[in-house]
Amino acid sequence: MNFQVSRWAKWAPPSSIFVGLLAGLMPVVPAMAQENDAPSTRPQAESLLVAPSLIEPVLTTDSAGDRPDSQGELLFTESPDSELTLAETSDTEQSEIEQSGIGQSDTEQPDTEQYDIEQPDTEQPNTEQAETEESVSDPMVLFDANGWTIRSHLQFGVNAVSESNLFWNLADTFAPDAGFDSDQNWLEFYIKPGISFTGILENEAIAYGMISAVASGTLGTDAYDTGDTGRVTLEEGYVGLRSTYSTGPNFDFSVGPRQLRLGTGMLIANGASNGFERGALKFGPRKAWELAAIGRLFQGDWAGTFFYLDPNELPSNNSETSLAGVDFRYDRPNGNYVGLTYANVLESNAAYPQAAFGGNGPPTITLGAREGLNALNFYGRVNPFQGSLEPLFFATDAAYEWNSRIDQQAWAGRVQLGYTFHQLPWTPTLTYSYQTFSGDDPSTSELERFDPLYYEGSPSSWATGSKSSMVFINSNVQAHQVALRLSPSQTDTITLRYAHIRANELRSPVQFGQATRFDFSNGFSSVISGVTDPHLSDDFFLEYNRVLNRNIFLTTGVSVSIPGEGINAVLDTDAPYWYGGFVNMVFNF
Repeated sequence: MNFQVSRWAKWAPPSSIFVGLLAGLMPVVPAMAQENDAPSTRPQAESLLVAPSLIEPVLTTDSAGDRPDSQGELLFTESPDSELTLAETSDTEQSEIEQSGIGQSDTEQPDTEQYDIEQPDTEQPNTEQAETEESVSDPMVLFDANGWTIRSHLQFGVNAVSESNLFWNLADTFAPDAGFDSDQNWLEFYIKPGISFTGILENEAIAYGMISAVASGTLGTDAYDTGDTGRVTLEEGYVGLRSTYSTGPNFDFSVGPRQLRLGTGMLIANGASNGFERGALKFGPRKAWELAAIGRLFQGDWAGTFFYLDPNELPSNNSETSLAGVDFRYDRPNGNYVGLTYANVLESNAAYPQAAFGGNGPPTITLGAREGLNALNFYGRVNPFQGSLEPLFFATDAAYEWNSRIDQQAWAGRVQLGYTFHQLPWTPTLTYSYQTFSGDDPSTSELERFDPLYYEGSPSSWATGSKSSMVFINSNVQAHQVALRLSPSQTDTITLRYAHIRANELRSPVQFGQATRFDFSNGFSSVISGVTDPHLSDDFFLEYNRVLNRNIFLTTGVSVSIPGEGINAVLDTDAPYWYGGFVNMVFNF
C-alpha cells in the first residue's frame, strides 16, 4: 500500500526536536508539523550504549577492527559455558567494543555482549574437584556437584549524561512553540539479575540455560524528551543442548529469549529496544531477542548457524517483524575469519520511504514494505603479513538486499584498515574505516534504500558517527571514520574518534533515529525528504575507560558534533555545535 505524504507529524518523544528536524530538513517541500504525542509515533533509539549483559569478564575476540592486539581486552562473555569460550583478543574493532563492561554514553561501551555463538570446547569438564574449586572461588555459584552447576548473576549500572544544543538546536528554529529544551541533564540506571545452569549429560552432551530480567529507568528528561520512566522486562529465558564429541561434527541447539550477533553486527545484532517508556536510552541494557531459535553445527574451524528471530521491540512501536536465515563462518586461530549471512524477513509491518521522482515533492510511504526482504552479508578479516607488518589488519563487509515484491535493490559496505604500534608507549592502535549505505535514487522508479535491520549501533561498531548516530540511521549515509586507541596500562584505555558524515543521495529521504521503525499517526509519517548538500556533520568523541577491579568499571567521555552544510542549508545561519558528556559505572558479578 502506497500513499503520498503531504504533511508531517512530529515524532512523539522528542516532540519539538523532531518537528524541527522534519520541517527543517525538507528544503524541497514545505512542511507542516503537527502536534501528536501518541506513543505509536516514537522512533526506536536503541543505540548508543549497549550495556553489558549478565556475564563474566573474560578475554574474548572482538570482530573486526579497533582493538589492539598487544594485550587481551577485558570484555564480557556469556557466563554459561555453553555459550562462549575464552579467546585472546586481537586488533579488532567491530561492533560493541563499546562495552567493556562500562556503560558508555554517546555510543561507546566496550563489547560486553558479543554473541557470535563462538565454538565451545569439545572436551567435557574432567573432574568434580575442579568444579568444586571453582565454586569455592566464585561466590555467585549456588550449586556445583555431579556435573551440574547453577550460578547467579548480577549486574547494575548508573550513567549521568549532559547534552547541550541537542540536534544542533534545529527545534528552536522550526518548532519554537513546542517547548523542547535543547539542553538536558539526566540520570540512567539499570539492574540485571539472573541465574544460569549447565549440566553434563550422558552421551557427550551438555544441557544449559539462563533466565534474567532487566529493570531500567531514567530520572530527568533525556535527549528524546522522555523521562522519569522505566520498565521491568524479561531478558534471557532460554534452554539449550550441545554436544562435545571428540570426533565428528558437534551441534548446539537452543530456544528462548537470548542474544545473537552474526558476523560483525552489520545486520543482526541488537535484538531489543531501549529508551522511551523503558528508560536508560544511552545505557541500552537490553540486547536479547524476544524469541530466538538457534541451531549450530560446527567442526574444526567451520561453523554453520541457523536461526529464527523475533525482536524485543517497544510495545509503543512494534513493527511485528520476524526473520530467519543462516550464517556460515570460517575462523582461524590467529583471529582471521570469513563468513556469509543470509536473512529473510518473514513478516513485518515496517514501512519504507521512497523519494519523489526527481526529488520534487514528499516521499511515497509503502506500508509493510520490509516484509519479504532478502539480505546477504559477506564479512571477513585478515592480517596476512609477518614481521613489522604483522600488526596491520584489513577487514571488509558487504551487503546486498532485494525484495521483488516492491522492486527493491540496495547495497552497503565497509572497509577497515588498522595498525597497532607495539614498539611505542601506550601501544597506539590507529584504525581507518569507510562505510556507505545506499539511499533511494530520485531519478529511478526502483527503491534503492538500504534497510540496516538490527545492527550494532556503537561508534566502534556500526554507528555512523557518535552523536550523529542518534540522528541518522545506516541508510542513505556514508562516513569516513578514524580512531586512535591508547593503552597507558592494562586497566586504562583512551580512545579518540572522528567521523565525517555525508548523504549518498540528495533530495532523498534521510531517516532520523537509530533503528527507527516507521509508524503513523492520523495518516502522517515521520520521515524527511532529504538535503540539498551532502555534508551532514563532523563528530569528535573522546572516551576514557578504567577497569577498577574484576567487577567494577568506569567510563567517561565528551563529544561534539559540528553541523555540515547539509544541516546549515536549512537555516539562514550556521547551526550551533552540539556538545555532550557522560560518566558511568557498571558493576558486574
